[in-house]
Amino acid sequence: MNTKNCLLIFTRNPELGKVKTRLAKTLGDTKALDIYKFLIKHTVAITKNLKGTKQVYYSVKVREQDYWDDGIFEKHQQEGDDLGIRMQHAFEAAFSEGYKNVIIIGSDMYDLSQEDIEQAFGNLENNDVVIGPAEDGGYYLLGMKTLIPEVFKNKAWGTDSVLEDTKADLKSYSCNLLEERNDVDYYEDIKDHPAFKNFLDL
Repeated sequence: MNTKNCLLIFTRNPELGKVKTRLAKTLGDTKALDIYKFLIKHTVAITKNLKGTKQVYYSVKVREQDYWDDGIFEKHQQEGDDLGIRMQHAFEAAFSEGYKNVIIIGSDMYDLSQEDIEQAFGNLENNDVVIGPAEDGGYYLLGMKTLIPEVFKNKAWGTDSVLEDTKADLKSYSCNLLEERNDVDYYEDIKDHPAFKNFLDL
């Protein structure tokens, strides 16, 4: 292994009616799927040139020959009954493979860049944990140098308490907070964003 950094990317298989369901309530399933595919392509673009190992974890089934280039991204299946368990398994696997700095992101953050992820890996050099807080009370990025299992337990995933509950678990660790960012869940998140204008024009 020629790197100590591992980026975990959690993605949902892009299937009609299965992605961005809160967005679909306003825009319909087809536009919600189109927006999700657009977000996946953005995530590929900001991660494909990162130094280090990049592992994509699929929600339903690993796909070959899709948006994620098989020559750049290692592909895995998410395992577990809830998001916390699935993330913990992915972190455990990366640490067991010998990686020193492990960061997880989703595949639906438009307000995220390659530089942001590079900064997060840099900040992890001098901190136990790095968190990218999302405006909705969750987080868009989580990085660790060693597995902290309590971070993945007893959370109401998808609610506005996740970030504060996570920070409470980390009081005895050095924790670096990145800039707060907005993720894409609701129509209000994108209605005034120029990048999504084509999807919203009737």
